[in-house]
Amino acid sequence: MTVLGKPLELRGVTLPNRIALAPMCQYSARDGLPGDWHLAHLGARAVGGAGLVIAEATAVLPEGRISPRDTGIWSGAHVDAWRPITAFIAAQGAVPALQLAHAGFKASTYWPFAQERGGVPDGDGGWQPVGPGAEPFIPSYRAPRALDEAGITAVIDAFAQAAVRAVDAGFQAVEIHAAHGYLLHEFYSPLTNHRTDGWGGDRPARMRLALAVARAVRAAVGPDLPVLARVSATDWTDGGWDVADTVVLARELAAAGVDLIDCSSGGAAPHADIPLGPGYQVPLAQRVRAEAGVLTGAVGLITEPEQAERIVEDGQADLVLLGRELLRDPYWPRRALDRLGGLPHWPDQYQRAF
Repeated sequence: MTVLGKPLELRGVTLPNRIALAPMCQYSARDGLPGDWHLAHLGARAVGGAGLVIAEATAVLPEGRISPRDTGIWSGAHVDAWRPITAFIAAQGAVPALQLAHAGFKASTYWPFAQERGGVPDGDGGWQPVGPGAEPFIPSYRAPRALDEAGITAVIDAFAQAAVRAVDAGFQAVEIHAAHGYLLHEFYSPLTNHRTDGWGGDRPARMRLALAVARAVRAAVGPDLPVLARVSATDWTDGGWDVADTVVLARELAAAGVDLIDCSSGGAAPHADIPLGPGYQVPLAQRVRAEAGVLTGAVGLITEPEQAERIVEDGQADLVLLGRELLRDPYWPRRALDRLGGLPHWPDQYQRAF
């Protein structure tokens, strides 16, 4: 059997293979509620053979949305809206997961295919974002309000309550979004956290919020549900967060109950010099896996079956996450396993094609 096609056990859940749909915002929700587009989009990737289907960055609070069109999980109405989607994903043999997110000072921005750019004003459905400080990410974004102690406590509680709702909605795993310049990354990166209280300063203080959220989410979902964390393993900028820092963070996240570190990068610096190329983030996952002793996921320009197979077979990562490639071809996992000799089972409805 192809290594890519081997199951992966994460606590009480078994992924049928090592291929995951990376969470990608669809900017198609209203009031945070997913709809038919999300059912069709996520359902197609489950039919296509991804073992783990991670739904997009889903806000734990209304003000935590990247844009007014982001999905949410802050109420019972959101639970009800997600249930048919998770049920369909699971019926195809895939594991539905939800990425729990708070956009921090990158919130209240226009979606990528809007005509406008930058921060969304109140009159167009926007709101004031929050962050570790009061400086905007870039001048065209809205200035955030610096979180005080009560605000930070409320964020931690919101992540925990969102995790409970995710389980109620039928998700079998959750991922904490602590990457890409969003709130948790804003706190641990020295580029964006200039606080002088107990939530800023040295590395342990800057990591404090991400770790508090991880502990709260683990307690909320219980001992059997997998918890993943997506991190930006480097800021790609001098003086920023780097992979050596991530090794330390990964160890602490694992001690807090996180089962797999999803290694992405960037997002805290507007003009970072990112060395884009096939599998450019795989070495980050490999180093975190080797030095922190945790399971990792690799993501970023993974497009070929043999490339993905080699990543897992060589021990560079335990899971590969595909984003744009699965937008282009939702059946990539089944085609890849077939090409690698995995003899994938196609749905009965499609058997006549094979």
